[in-house]
Amino acid sequence: MSKGERISRFVAELVAEDVDSDQRDILKHPFYRAFFHCWNEKRYYEAHDVLEQLWLKTKSPDTDFFKGLIQAAGAFVHLQKRFEYPLHAKHSKRLSPAVRLFRLAERNLSLFAPKHHGLDVAALCRLLRTYADRIVASDYKTNPWSPETAPKLELL
Repeated sequence: MSKGERISRFVAELVAEDVDSDQRDILKHPFYRAFFHCWNEKRYYEAHDVLEQLWLKTKSPDTDFFKGLIQAAGAFVHLQKRFEYPLHAKHSKRLSPAVRLFRLAERNLSLFAPKHHGLDVAALCRLLRTYADRIVASDYKTNPWSPETAPKLELL
């Protein structure tokens, strides 16, 4: 079974709500919906994976939008790993790559502000900037993420 098939099966198990079966309406696309479901459960790696499947098949102006969301999820993967394994040789060095991904995500997403596909993009960009700025202000020593304060993303 390919990665795409595994992810499609995973998404089908997650998204049992009103989805667009012909997948033309991005807001109702099962992979788009699954991204937010995973994000809000702090499953950033899975969020990245499901949206990547949509991004890879997209030949539309939304390419950079999806890329920005994937980068944002990737940045939170770094923070989550750093939180879980702060003394690990590899995971303890994840703050710098997180900042880099926060900045890339903000740059890609800002093109779609203030709102796009049911998401308050401007608010998400502010969130990404805040996380990056807090890490930089701590001289890359403090991880601002914790499971208790993990941000949620809601569709409008």
